Amino acid sequence: MGKDYYKILGISKTASDDDIKKAYRRMALKYHPDKNKTPGAEEKFKEAAEAYEVLSDKKKREVYDKYGEDGLKGSIPDNSSGFSYQFHGDPRATFAQFFGNTNPFDDFFDVKFPSMRNDDSFGNLKHMFNLHNQSGVDVMDNPQQDPPIEHEIFVSLEEIMEGCVKKIRINKKIIGADGKSRREDKYLSINVKPGWKAGTRITFPKEGDQNRNKIPADIVFIIRDRAHEVFKREGSDIKYEAKVTLKEAICGGVVYVPTLGSDVVPLYFTNEIITPKTVMRVPAKGLPYPKESSQKGDLLITFDIIFPPQLSDATKDVLRNVLP
Repeated sequence: MGKDYYKILGISKTASDDDIKKAYRRMALKYHPDKNKTPGAEEKFKEAAEAYEVLSDKKKREVYDKYGEDGLKGSIPDNSSGFSYQFHGDPRATFAQFFGNTNPFDDFFDVKFPSMRNDDSFGNLKHMFNLHNQSGVDVMDNPQQDPPIEHEIFVSLEEIMEGCVKKIRINKKIIGADGKSRREDKYLSINVKPGWKAGTRITFPKEGDQNRNKIPADIVFIIRDRAHEVFKREGSDIKYEAKVTLKEAICGGVVYVPTLGSDVVPLYFTNEIITPKTVMRVPAKGLPYPKESSQKGDLLITFDIIFPPQLSDATKDVLRNVLP
């Protein structure tokens, strides 16, 4: 069976979608590594993300319930659809999609860099103490750079489709020509290119606080996908779940599929039966490829089949006679 995702989230196998969301929210906030520094917290944070990714997706949950973790990896009898799933390994991305921010405790768009020390007193330390390293070199003459300051910036699928410019205000400490320090605002512009993937890093060298005898830190912004109400992103492809009745699934029909543009694509299925495993593909209606923006991924359509709440005895008799 491998990992027990229900046990990880502390829920039963009959848990509803709402139960799964509540359980993940509780676990993610409890074990978020930025807040919980106890040993094992980060691993529990990652396990919770993986469990949520599987159990919150109808198809993945169905496969997992039937075949366990091995089934998710493709070990399914008669796997003609080629289904296979592997956790992407980035629990912060799952957290970001769920909460709309990787850090619900803070708003990073107004970034301040706290002072690490009192500059005036620190400037006199060289005269108060004998500050040398083991080689006898004056450490004050060999300034070290502060570690990078990382923040995440969330973009919508529409912004990834077209590209956009994000302007972010930072508030940092500078040292003037008179030797006095003060804080000032500065705006940084990020030119988000069409098709950029989550995890893309943009570095602004030495834009952190200025401190005497220290090289200012680099500021690094990391692109993250903002959760979308209609679509899910899978690389350069986007996925849409269409709802069809049981009658349509068996007898055929048409669904009108929205796109990230303004157009709607009619999708006809008259010569095949729709099952929960059916995936249809509309070419070139996904996101631009990051290295070749003139080409696009596909729009993938999965199906949520709506069953009737009840059937009359007469209808059941008819179905028994006509269905194989």
